[in-house]
Amino acid sequence: AAAKSFAMRTGMKLMMLPLLLVAAVCGSNVQSNDSKQPQQQSSVWDDTIRFITKTKDSCTMGSSAAGNFTRLRVSCRSPSQATGRSYYCDFQGQPNQCGAYNKNPRHYFIQMMWELRKLKNACQGAKIYRPYMCRKYSDEAQMTFMTSWPKTSASKPPKPGQEQCKLAVPAVQYKPTATHKPTKPQPRPAKPLPGSASRLATEYCWKSFHGLCSYVIGWFLN
Repeated sequence: AAAKSFAMRTGMKLMMLPLLLVAAVCGSNVQSNDSKQPQQQSSVWDDTIRFITKTKDSCTMGSSAAGNFTRLRVSCRSPSQATGRSYYCDFQGQPNQCGAYNKNPRHYFIQMMWELRKLKNACQGAKIYRPYMCRKYSDEAQMTFMTSWPKTSASKPPKPGQEQCKLAVPAVQYKPTATHKPTKPQPRPAKPLPGSASRLATEYCWKSFHGLCSYVIGWFLN
């Protein structure tokens, strides 16, 4: 009986051996397939992109992956040690929708950098950048401006009382009154010289009418 029991146990082990071998082979295939899965990287490219703005600000560009989005930070510093001015801005988009970007993501941001370096302030440019290699794609595939530091100071809103006064009192337009220029006094005619009437009467009148002509001519001249 003992020998028969031993033989049965040995036979069961031999029957289970092929099943164990199949399970081991399947497990190794699954593990090898899992090892081939691509791992998500936190950075789009390895080294940062550096450039200088129109006002000689030294800037760097660095990217990071955030789910399905790609984020870009542009950080700049003024060359003057006295002012020590520094600023940065963030952009976000889905450039992986562009096939050319997936082949060379670094060149995508280099084309964006060509536009940023033309500015006096790298964070005061366009709200959406469309690099040439992906310019035909939608806005979602481009890098869109999100935020910047320091914030630009906004103008103070007018006080409520001041705004109501401006609305209540209309602006009165005054037309300038026409000013009349004083007329210049006309020069008075010069008095005829003595004897001119008699001389004219002698030249233009008969001798018998000299007295009458002289009187009339003198009256007109005076």
